[in-house]
Formats: sequence, structure tokens, C-alpha cells
Amino acid sequence: MTQKNNSQGELALTESSYWREARQPLVCLVFLAPLLLIYEWGVLSMGGNQPELLRNGADYWMRSWLSQLGFTQTFLLPALIVITLLLWHIFCKHPWKISGETLVGMFAESLLFAFCLIVVGQVQDLVFQQLPQPTLMFIERESASRVVSFVGAGVYEEVMFRLLLLPLCYLLFRGMLLEVRSSAILAIISTSLIFSLAHYVGASGDQFSVFSFTFRTVAGLFFAGLFFLRGFGITVGAHATYDIIVGVMLETTV
Repeated sequence: MTQKNNSQGELALTESSYWREARQPLVCLVFLAPLLLIYEWGVLSMGGNQPELLRNGADYWMRSWLSQLGFTQTFLLPALIVITLLLWHIFCKHPWKISGETLVGMFAESLLFAFCLIVVGQVQDLVFQQLPQPTLMFIERESASRVVSFVGAGVYEEVMFRLLLLPLCYLLFRGMLLEVRSSAILAIISTSLIFSLAHYVGASGDQFSVFSFTFRTVAGLFFAGLFFLRGFGITVGAHATYDIIVGVMLETTV
């Protein structure tokens, strides 16, 4: 009986350690580093003289803001992401160790949550089939460039809307003397709506449809909740995995 209790205690401790470690900034950085490298290398190697044509919208906007401040270095934005996560890790005084099992677990969670979002999309599609047919935006780029673009969406959209905007909105609502739970809920809802609307902004924005706007809002809620519960790394992984599965294998995007 004692040995059984000890085994159960060790298992619970391992699960608890994984739950915490997967959220640590350094672990998130190591987990998303390959995605960041694939995207930046892909944009530069495939983009030729106009790499900005392959850049994700969130990436393009953040680079434009930095450019307006006089910072035009190509690798400044990814460097800022790395520095932010490292400073976050140092400030929180997390241990400087990374478990390979944790990284594998994060990859598995990313796949799981990506498929969960696919199921959500299929359920919404069934609902919308009772209404006028939704408009899907077909992608005509080559598969390799699609993968690069979707990886960039997973990284930079999560940086912009979850890592930066979500905490700012939370602090804004807290500054309005709202309770912690109310501030978190309002921050999640507001950033999810902004996330959805951003896909229709600018000359290269998608054509608006109720179906895509609704699903992107739901996806924003999904990723924001995931960010709060499972951390930045798994949220990026789930977003990139979902986009690749839906955008490349199904050759559509919403």
C-alpha cells in the first residue's frame, strides 16, 4: 500500500511539474524557436526582393510600427521576442532547465488543441449550413509558402494579440477598478474581437463574411483561454498546427 501511494504521489508530482514547466518563458522560447527560424528563413529565401509579400499581417504591422520609430533591422522583431521571453524568465526567477519530455508534451498538446479547434469549426460549419452558404477564402500560393505563412501567423499573431495586447487590455480594465475575473473575461472578449476584425483590415485583408468573422472570434476566444491556462508556447504551437492542417491539407482558411 505504501509503495502504491508513493508511486501515485510521484506521478502527481510529475504531472504538476510538467503543467508548470510548459508555461515557463524559457521553455516556451525553446519550443517556438524552430517555428520562428522556419518562418524567418522561409520569408527571406522565398520572398526574393519582396519578402514583405510573404509576411504575416501581424508581423508586417509590428515591423511597420518599429520602422516608424526608426528601427528597420530585419531581425529586430524576432530578437525582441527572444529578449522579452528571456527577461520574463529572469524576472520570474524560473530555473534554467528544460526537459525534453516537456517539449514533447507541449507538441502533443498543440496537436490536441489544434484538432479541438478543427472540431469547433466543423460544428460551426454544420450550423451555418442551415443559413446561406458561407464564403471560404481559397489560397492560391504554393504549399511551401503557405506553410511559412501559417507558421508566421502562429508566432506573430500570438505575439501581437495574446502576448502583448491581452495583458495590456487586462491592465486597462484593472485600471478601471474592475475585479480580476471581470478584467480577464473582458480582455479575452475584446482581444478576440480585435483579432477577428484584423483579418479584414487593409488592401490585402480578406473579404468579410459572417461565417469567417464568427469563427475567428471563437478561435480568438479559444487561443486567449489557452494562453491563460497553458501558456504562450502551447498557444503558438496550437495556432500554427491548426493553420497548417486547415490551410495546407484542406487548402482553405477561415
